[in-house]
Amino acid sequence: MGIPVSYYLVLSAIMFVIGILGVLLRRNALVTFMSLEMMFNAANLIFVTFAAYYRVLTGQIFVFFVMTVAAAEVAVGLALMVAIFRTKHSIDLDQMSSLKG
Repeated sequence: MGIPVSYYLVLSAIMFVIGILGVLLRRNALVTFMSLEMMFNAANLIFVTFAAYYRVLTGQIFVFFVMTVAAAEVAVGLALMVAIFRTKHSIDLDQMSSLKG
């Protein structure tokens, strides 16, 4: 007897809602970025849950590729944040709305 699937679904839903609230309510680019990653991990948890439930490997393989793309996204996103911080001396999203030189 393992943990029921509904527990994983509820945990994933909670993680996704926290990620959405972080994106919508916070103005810091780093917090918004982490909230997006939390939403990706909530989706990954769903994929792994159903892959384990149905005993197929497809969901876990898909999660591997999503994590690979997310790692590349983190590298590019953090590089952009560092470059913007060096010029604007802030990573507030309201100040980044106009990206004029």
